[in-house]
Amino acid sequence: MPSTYISLYYHLIFSTKLREATILPEWRERLHEYMGGILRGLEGKPMGIGGTADHVHVLASLKATHCLADVARELKRSSSIWVAENTTQTGFKWQEGYAGFSVSASKVKTVQQYIAGQEEHHRVKTFREELVEFLEKAGVTYDERYLD
Repeated sequence: MPSTYISLYYHLIFSTKLREATILPEWRERLHEYMGGILRGLEGKPMGIGGTADHVHVLASLKATHCLADVARELKRSSSIWVAENTTQTGFKWQEGYAGFSVSASKVKTVQQYIAGQEEHHRVKTFREELVEFLEKAGVTYDERYLD
């Protein structure tokens, strides 16, 4: 076979430092758009980006050569710089680490809808509850001490 054919979708979740509500509504959408640009610059394809004041969800199609940790690091690094240069928000930082999950092609639409409904989800569920639910559903072992 002379070519490589892949279908790799990832759902990344990460929060602001100390889960502070520092992603303000007046620039949140522009931040998400900028993060999509970061992904495109890495030759990835943003499939859905959303979140609330204290965290973000990113659904992306990535190349086989991408390292998920490097993509997460670049998203956080570049978006932090964007916040500093394009908003009046001071001291904005992302929490260390991230959660990352593979997504089958048949579930992409479901995850896109979930990400689009973040405001609604968090009327009844905290970010911590949401994260634990994702970790447990995926069978990921976690340490309670590092969830806050």
